[in-house]
Amino acid sequence: MDIEDFLAELRSRSRPIGLTTLRSYSNAVSMFCAYLTHPGYGWGDLCERTFGNVPTQICFDWNTPRHTTDDAVPPARRSFTQAELQHLFDHIDDVVDREYAAGSKRWLPAMRDSIAFKTCYAYGLRRRELTMLDLNDFGPNPHLPDYGPFGATTVRWAKGTTASGPRRRTVLTVPEFAWVVPLLEYWVSPEGRGRFQTAERSSALWPSERSHRVHLGSLGDSFAGFRRAAGLPEELGLLCLRHSYVTHLIEAGYDPAFVQTQVGHAYASTTGLYTSVSADFKQRTVRQMIARRLGQPEGHRA
Repeated sequence: MDIEDFLAELRSRSRPIGLTTLRSYSNAVSMFCAYLTHPGYGWGDLCERTFGNVPTQICFDWNTPRHTTDDAVPPARRSFTQAELQHLFDHIDDVVDREYAAGSKRWLPAMRDSIAFKTCYAYGLRRRELTMLDLNDFGPNPHLPDYGPFGATTVRWAKGTTASGPRRRTVLTVPEFAWVVPLLEYWVSPEGRGRFQTAERSSALWPSERSHRVHLGSLGDSFAGFRRAAGLPEELGLLCLRHSYVTHLIEAGYDPAFVQTQVGHAYASTTGLYTSVSADFKQRTVRQMIARRLGQPEGHRA
């Protein structure tokens, strides 16, 4: 079709235009076609009398660029299964214990990374959001006083839209991840974060041995090293902890709209891309729907 040739030519130049510009062009053509084909304006009748043909819409989902958020998640990325996550965290904790028992200085950054990865998972954070956390980003949730000062966290460096700065959001601590509260309580004590000599220089949650804050890539590199040592697939990167957060909340029965708010997605379709529920969850959901149709208790099996 002409629209496909037109868009392909724009992307095949020696200096191809960006996807955002390409999307704006296809949107303009789509809106113009919608105007021509709307029966209220009479263009269809005029074209049929004049040219013996009628205008039609030529822009569809399958031949035009998708929204940027629909391209946000590479197909190879997926969430961890519960068993994979448990194996990874157990492996990292074993490394911490071995290094500590051996008197190695490596145990302290390994412990920091272990708690950082678990915090990343417990709040569904991106790498930059995790790296830029400060001590004062955590606060109480008056509706859940048992969590103390860790009832919620303010994410100050959330991903913004094109040409905008970072966005903020508040992520509530949910019961399924309440185990992160004692971890954070320990980490902010003198026995945790306070062991770093650089901790007094700033309020950064994750100090390094030489700087007041870990570098953006260091947590990702550390995670990749632990993942390889644990024998887990290469596609499971640090961002997959965020995918796992979304997936496991959905599997736990949380409303998708709540999950979307927690992770700061502007579009529900993006949250859907992050979700890769297990086969067991799918089968359980089907059984529940069948039981409801038959008026049986949800846990009943035929």
